[in-house]
Amino acid sequence: MSTAADSVIFADVRHTLVDTLGLTTPLRLLNAQTPLLGAIPELDSMGVVLLLTALEDRFDLVLSDDEIDSAWFETLGSLTEAIEARLPQ
Repeated sequence: MSTAADSVIFADVRHTLVDTLGLTTPLRLLNAQTPLLGAIPELDSMGVVLLLTALEDRFDLVLSDDEIDSAWFETLGSLTEAIEARLPQ
C-alpha cells in the first residue's frame, strides 16, 4: 500500500476537505501530517458531519456511527488511511 501522502485517495480526501469546509488554505500546504481537529476552526461538530457525508458521497461509502473514531481526525493522513481502509479492494 502506498503512503497516505502520495495516494490518489489522499488527493481526493484533501480536495473534499477543502471544498466541504470552504478552506482557503493552498492545497500544497496540506500534507499527511496536517492536524485537523482542534487546528482547523471550520472542522467543528457540524463540519465533521458535513465532511463525513461528503466523503461517503465521494467514495460511495456508508460509514456507521460505530466505526467512526475521533482518531480519524487527528491528521489529514489518518483521515485518508481510515477512508482507504474502507474502500473495496
